[in-house]
Amino acid sequence: MIETERLLLRRWQGGDVTPFHAMGQDSEVMRFLGAAMSVADCEATVMRMNAVADETGSCFWAVERREDGAFLGFCGIKPGAAGTPIEGKPEIGWRLARRAWGAGFAREAAAACLADAWGRNVPQVWAITVPANERSWGLMVRLGMTRVADGDFDHPAVPEGDPLRRHLTYTIARP
Repeated sequence: MIETERLLLRRWQGGDVTPFHAMGQDSEVMRFLGAAMSVADCEATVMRMNAVADETGSCFWAVERREDGAFLGFCGIKPGAAGTPIEGKPEIGWRLARRAWGAGFAREAAAACLADAWGRNVPQVWAITVPANERSWGLMVRLGMTRVADGDFDHPAVPEGDPLRRHLTYTIARP
């Protein structure tokens, strides 16, 4: 578990599926991520993230607000997706429910995840996003990440012709 002043980043629990599914139905949350998520998709993600945590000691953790225990989304570091330039490399990612936007939760959670990675001697962390997702790559920049000059790529899991296929790559080295 990773703790911050306002957040707990923790293993996923069965009770997270319902609010995670609701988040995955929000067209604004999913705007740059693809199709809405089914309950089965959410259940599979929960199981996959806990398996990744068991295997690597880290994953895209469930983010809980300490004040009231509310599920806000996820943030963490996991191995990058197969077929991408960051395959197997430590990838930081986040997704928060729209009601949690604009309060600094994503930055707080991401900074804590980077600090955790540095504490585990991870030498470098990577991130990807689509060019249109200014909020996401803007956070990457605010975290001190830099865009990889020749790192743009077409994501193999996104169909040709889809406007979400092109991705940017960012990275940050351990200080």
